[in-house]
Amino acid sequence: MRVATRRMRAAWRVFDGAFRAGKTKKMRRHLETIADRLGAVRDLDVLIEDLEAYRLGLDEDRRPGLEPLLSVWRRQRANARTQLIGELDSDRYSSFVKEMDAFLDAGANAAAAVAAPTAPHRIRDCAASQIWTAYEAVRAYELVFPWADVETLHELRIATKWLRYTLEFFGETLGPDSARLLKRVVALQDYLGCLHDADVATKLARDILVARAGELSKVETEAIGAYLRSREREVARRRRGLGPIWRAVNGAPFRRALGRATAAL
Repeated sequence: MRVATRRMRAAWRVFDGAFRAGKTKKMRRHLETIADRLGAVRDLDVLIEDLEAYRLGLDEDRRPGLEPLLSVWRRQRANARTQLIGELDSDRYSSFVKEMDAFLDAGANAAAAVAAPTAPHRIRDCAASQIWTAYEAVRAYELVFPWADVETLHELRIATKWLRYTLEFFGETLGPDSARLLKRVVALQDYLGCLHDADVATKLARDILVARAGELSKVETEAIGAYLRSREREVARRRRGLGPIWRAVNGAPFRRALGRATAAL
């Protein structure tokens, strides 16, 4: 569901000019709220699943040491899920669904008026610039990539995500190169996503160790500290392996293939 909200938001970002001005503003704003609620739950799902998998790999006598961290994340997830269910059960969400139904049923009546026959408005006229603009936002990170910190790499991931969605929306019009291009973009996005997840887990584990330093037993402190270090190693490992995956998108072969794809429009 979170992915669906992201795709809807991306669709409006790419095709915003196709709709009447102001027609979608309220729906987009509410969709963002829903996405935030879903994201809070799903992010904790990922953290909990990763920690539980890590715990299963430990000797049984060491597993209880991770319980304080698991308990905090489970409690946070329960609270986030309560907020999500409250949102989905609200009158505000019901109104959103009705407005969305009406918007989709409106069809061409929701479309922006074309100023003149010669104004660019067809997909074949506009898609290439949309795609290359999304690609330029990714390639701009070339200047800082060699020394980019994790926060900057997370921003690169977001730019890569928008490029992915843009390519997917136009994919069937782009010819035989589109599938290969999309595969490389998805690989970069997924790799950066795993790096980000490991970094978030590192920071949250460190927060627990600091905030509850006087409460944790020696076994708990050692277990959570070992998990923290394992996530730090994962971040370092993924940063070392990022180069080839980045070059597969940033390199000249990708640009040539993208040029052929957009030239097919």
